[in-house]
Amino acid sequence: MDAFLFQASLYLIAMVVAVPVAARLGLGSVLGYLLIGLLIGPVTGLVGSEMRDLQHIAEFGVVMMLFLIGLELDPRALWAMRGKLIGLGGLQVLGTMALITALLVATGQEWRVSLALGMIFSLSSTAIVLQTMTEKRLMQTAGGRASFAVLLTQDIAVIPMLALMPLLALPGARAVAQADNGSGAVGDFLQSLPAWGAALTTFGAVAAVILGGHYLIRPLFRYVHAAKLREINTAMALMIVMVIASMMTLVGLSPALGTFLAGVVLANSEFKHELESSIEPFKGLLLGMFFITVGAGMNFAPLITNPPNIIGLVLALVGLKAGLLYALGRAYGLFGRDRWLFTLGLAQAGEFGFVLVSFALGQRILPEALAQKVLLIVALSMLITPVLFILLDRLGPGQKPGLETAPDAIDDPRQIIIAGVGRFGQGVNRMVTMSGFKTTVLDNDLKTIQLMRKFGFKAYFGDPTRPDLLSSAGLQNASVLVICLDDYAASTRLVAYARRVRPDLHIVARARDRVHVFELVRAGANDVVRELFDSSLRAARYVLENVGLSEFEAAEAQRIFYKLDREGLRDLAQVWKPGVPVENNSEYMELSRAQNRDLENALMTREKSAQTTTSGSPHEPT
Repeated sequence: MDAFLFQASLYLIAMVVAVPVAARLGLGSVLGYLLIGLLIGPVTGLVGSEMRDLQHIAEFGVVMMLFLIGLELDPRALWAMRGKLIGLGGLQVLGTMALITALLVATGQEWRVSLALGMIFSLSSTAIVLQTMTEKRLMQTAGGRASFAVLLTQDIAVIPMLALMPLLALPGARAVAQADNGSGAVGDFLQSLPAWGAALTTFGAVAAVILGGHYLIRPLFRYVHAAKLREINTAMALMIVMVIASMMTLVGLSPALGTFLAGVVLANSEFKHELESSIEPFKGLLLGMFFITVGAGMNFAPLITNPPNIIGLVLALVGLKAGLLYALGRAYGLFGRDRWLFTLGLAQAGEFGFVLVSFALGQRILPEALAQKVLLIVALSMLITPVLFILLDRLGPGQKPGLETAPDAIDDPRQIIIAGVGRFGQGVNRMVTMSGFKTTVLDNDLKTIQLMRKFGFKAYFGDPTRPDLLSSAGLQNASVLVICLDDYAASTRLVAYARRVRPDLHIVARARDRVHVFELVRAGANDVVRELFDSSLRAARYVLENVGLSEFEAAEAQRIFYKLDREGLRDLAQVWKPGVPVENNSEYMELSRAQNRDLENALMTREKSAQTTTSGSPHEPT
């Protein structure tokens, strides 16, 4: 117990200290876990072979992760994405597997081992790539969406890979693996089956999980939920994962396969979000522990004894995957930086490679020495991912990646251009169009554009900040440009560009807060609307009406506040200093306090005047 507590404390301290540092450096949590594992393992020797026992526990985090992935995969959404999933993603996985397998067989490697390595190296790092693209705001680009489709396909492909992996083991090796794992009577029975019998058992177990998830888990969750105890809901979520994992292990199948399928079955359940919130903390902790144990157990002897060999293999893997990805990107219509994002972003191996290597090692498909070498190659390829994204930035600094499809051709430019049509922009567009004016609406969210067209509004797909799209939208002849973008910085850039090319254009811009107002005014906006200002004043008016003021008095208070606050904002803009927090700007703070006093005096004077008027004679002049 003392040894276990020491090891657990060491791992938890390492996670808490090192992973936030790695995240701040832009390396991501997965690389942070691997690096701290390397530090406490091969580098300092703080942990040894005893961490293997902890790794078996931590592997359950992978099972939980696949359950959560299944919960996110709505079957209807998967069907809507079938073109990219089967086409782009399927070709990437199968193409990489086939290419690597063929090359390894040509070098004399046994075909079963070659195919297993093809599966392992065909995957990319979902955690690193998605986190990096999100931080760099690349998810909504064509390259980002194509990359997401491939990563999703890879995550799904892990399931059949885990199911097929045992079939690659030689019968004798499978028997040894089962004996080592203590399979029991059921496992002995399955081991005696031929390959087709084991596969049939797999499909039977899959069917049982699907039917059980649909007809048993939902009623059971409703029964447990009636107790209204959060800890019981958490216990229920853990029970689902552990029971299914145990059942799948009992019949000799991958527990990850069962939990993934159960997640898919429950993706449309009313308890989906409750399951996610209950499982997520355990998944994150155990998965992080798993990656730490992988790093701690990594053998650097191959790299030390023959650095050119390992480095050459890593570069060969990245180059081979990049070449195939580049060809696929070109075939699917990606161009420019989008194609390079797709190519460089997915060129590494992924965290699921560690899972498959551990599984293949347990099934005696890969020898121990080869497995250690493969783990090293996977880890090093992941470690150079930040370098690949830096290279992407070098290819076109300051340029915005293109969109998933070519922008719509704008054949009927109007006098009013609305850039961005989220909830804010839709309200503007509805009032303007229903007042009899025509608008040109631009937005880079294809689903929103398609939805607007269904409701009868004409809108165009494209990035509103692109000069070429603005030109085709008729910027040179427009009367008003309305900027309703969610992106803080993009709004300011668009105002500055439009003012530069059209000094006479009237620009109405949406602002997030006061500081954003100042930036937009400096950039050249004529009218700036704080997105929550008007609604907050209306709410305040309702409050005043319900604490004693009449509707007229509350409306007058709202009008005075609105007028004086807007006038004061212009004065504050003159003393605002870019890059200096307002609380550190003494002149700004002094003027703001003075304006607040003036505003309070104006409102109180108005209230006293109204009270005097209402208390006087009906014949007195007002």
